[in-house]
Amino acid sequence: MKIGIVCYPTFGGSGVVATELGKGLADKGHQVHFITYSEPARLDAFHSNIFYHEVTFQNYALFQYAPYETALASRMVDIIKFEKLELLHVHYAIPHASAAYLAQQILKDEGIYIPFITTLHGTDITLVGKDPTYSPVVTFAINHSDGVTTVSESLKKDTFANFKITNEIEVIPNFIDFKRFTKKNKEHFRKLLAPNDEKILMHISNFRKVKRVEDVVYMFKEVRDKMDCKLLLVGDGPERNHVEAICRSIGYCDDIRFLGKQEAVEELLAIADLFVLPSESESFGLAALEAMACEVPVISSNTGGIPEININGQTGFMSDVGDIHDMAKNALYILQDDEILKKFKANALEQAKKFNIHQILPMYENYYVKVLEEASAKINEAHNFSTSI
Repeated sequence: MKIGIVCYPTFGGSGVVATELGKGLADKGHQVHFITYSEPARLDAFHSNIFYHEVTFQNYALFQYAPYETALASRMVDIIKFEKLELLHVHYAIPHASAAYLAQQILKDEGIYIPFITTLHGTDITLVGKDPTYSPVVTFAINHSDGVTTVSESLKKDTFANFKITNEIEVIPNFIDFKRFTKKNKEHFRKLLAPNDEKILMHISNFRKVKRVEDVVYMFKEVRDKMDCKLLLVGDGPERNHVEAICRSIGYCDDIRFLGKQEAVEELLAIADLFVLPSESESFGLAALEAMACEVPVISSNTGGIPEININGQTGFMSDVGDIHDMAKNALYILQDDEILKKFKANALEQAKKFNIHQILPMYENYYVKVLEEASAKINEAHNFSTSI
């Protein structure tokens, strides 16, 4: 198949999943075309079946803001026609799904019908999409997609609860590429950060309010009061200055390291003993799954799609959002006994194996075939309309 993938090219979950999906499809012989405003962060190596098309646009004086959605739709039209794409797969509702619909209608007038699938990832539904400014467009774009998927059952329920959706929704979970995310021997690196073999807690996120990074720090203080340990905070974002101020106030600055944005997070996870994800909202929890694949148990909130991957009492523990005392208690239970820690690490890996890319990728391929078969009548209709003009 010739597939166009539209996504945000950043380190965020939707962009990561879209890029890894494209790479997996390319490995299986499909031709994949990424269409976005910059090269995706994880598109880090040449592949003969992968192509990147940059979306460029001019911000004329007439426009207060550059019309990216219009430029994106036009670029889609150009690539679909020139590369003869068979299918578009857009990740994140705004603005990708609405731009795909516009491109579809433009091409329909030329006798080309390009079906598009929209994958919903989380905040496009639970946060941005519910904004009255965007809600009507999100609803329209979802209902006019040829196929719709979500990354968890929880997000599917949220979508139906918050929008008047008439389309069917398929749940295809996020996945792990075990060629990358697996336990590696990085003991020399560990010794640099924890020279006395202290236990290492880790958090990875984009440091937005919804991630509740301050809870990680307050929880760490309670754990650090009882045992020697270190905290690694990976990522960056609007809450970083606030979190840094909290770190200084609790008196454990020497035990907390801010590592900023990191591409090779699997090398950091290789030295972690516990992953902390106290998010207020989390449609899936890809960072937690990546940690589990590297044999790191998880302390998390019990919100959204997290319970679908973090099994309470087996792969880690879940607590109510904001309950840092319970999180600290559970963290201490795991960390203070090496045999218990070993058991949780093994359980985390076994659970992560259920989300191996080799098991999830065929679900997407089968869904592509289904959507293409259902769209065949529309393809013939568009062709007949064009020849009759």
